[in-house]
Amino acid sequence: MKAGGGVVFSVPRAAAFPAVLFGHRRPTFRCYSSSFPEHASFIKDVAATQPPEHLNHLLKMLQIKGDQIISPGAKQGLIPLVVPLSKNKSGSVTALLRWPTAPAGMEMPVVEVRKYGVWLLSKNVEQYINRILVEEDIKNSQERNEELFHASSSTENKFYEKGDFASSQISSLETYLLKKVGLFPDILERKVEQHFGKGDNVSALVTGEFYIKRDHFPGFGRPFVFNAEVLLKVGRSIESKDSARVALKSPWWTLGCEYQKAADLAQWEDEQIEYIKERVTDEGRQDDLKKGKEPAQIALDEAAFLLDLASVEGTWDASVDRVAECYREAGLHDIATFILYKG
Repeated sequence: MKAGGGVVFSVPRAAAFPAVLFGHRRPTFRCYSSSFPEHASFIKDVAATQPPEHLNHLLKMLQIKGDQIISPGAKQGLIPLVVPLSKNKSGSVTALLRWPTAPAGMEMPVVEVRKYGVWLLSKNVEQYINRILVEEDIKNSQERNEELFHASSSTENKFYEKGDFASSQISSLETYLLKKVGLFPDILERKVEQHFGKGDNVSALVTGEFYIKRDHFPGFGRPFVFNAEVLLKVGRSIESKDSARVALKSPWWTLGCEYQKAADLAQWEDEQIEYIKERVTDEGRQDDLKKGKEPAQIALDEAAFLLDLASVEGTWDASVDRVAECYREAGLHDIATFILYKG
């Protein structure tokens, strides 16, 4: 069964991982909004989940970085499972992901919205804020934006403090983030590329294997796509194919790339797309009923399949009504309302 929702997972501040992963101007402060009640209200009342504790701080920091804060209901043309937060100068949208079947208490990941789905930026808001601060701190004094530290200074030392990276004596930004802040897909992928650049294929493979541990990024197919690329690079083509096929058991909008790239790694033709198209027909639903599958589960599976198909072309708006209807048939009325919301 394809996973249409999320899996509960803990989000430690730092994680245990293999050793191969480590390898004077005065500030002026401009006025920014200190509160964004619209987003918190939308998450609570429309997305029907708990707003992240530090959401206001993240929005304020995104604004300081130059992003335009956008309406949380501005979802037209986007995958309907996101709550938009901001848009940067290149047009990229930062958002929170609302897993359809997320267990109570699961934190909302921070994602970048792309045509085919989402790219995971951080497993939660707090880790993303800390990463922003660390990356700002390593800049020289002429480039550093002191306002970001000012924006996070009223949180009773919950966030990264300026100077901690230098005082840690950790050799690299990537190692510091992984040891002290959390796990980030792009940072782990960068570590793999660094190992390859040094000719250390063994460390690259070990890091790739660490990346795909299921408790690290549950629900996301991206780690398995990337691991497939790593395995192919060292000539392990059969294992690469298997890893890509595992990736395609996850929602296709979590692959971190277009569907076709993952399908090529998996050595799939169009048969999988045709199979899914058949599953969402009346005949497919009747077949599932005859096999004894519960109607609610059939509806959830159909919603997941429709989102997969929409991710292939990025045609989210064309399927949103039927996706919402599926969630309503499964008894998830709040999710259906969220899916349909048009700001």
